[in-house]
Amino acid sequence: MTDEQLMHLKVCGSNVQRYRRLLKGNLTEQEREFVERRLTEEQLAIQRLRTNGLVHGTSEIV
Repeated sequence: MTDEQLMHLKVCGSNVQRYRRLLKGNLTEQEREFVERRLTEEQLAIQRLRTNGLVHGTSEIV
């Protein structure tokens, strides 16, 4: 996994944590739907980055 991919993985992880915190608060239905959609997108990005890193022969996973 490249340094750029590792950095992107860490940023995505931070975003996931932030979105989970937001979902614990009081949100309108529209806000909740937006945050849930963004959470799913970030989780998929993490999954892609991890898969891509493993495909390139490294086992380093954050």
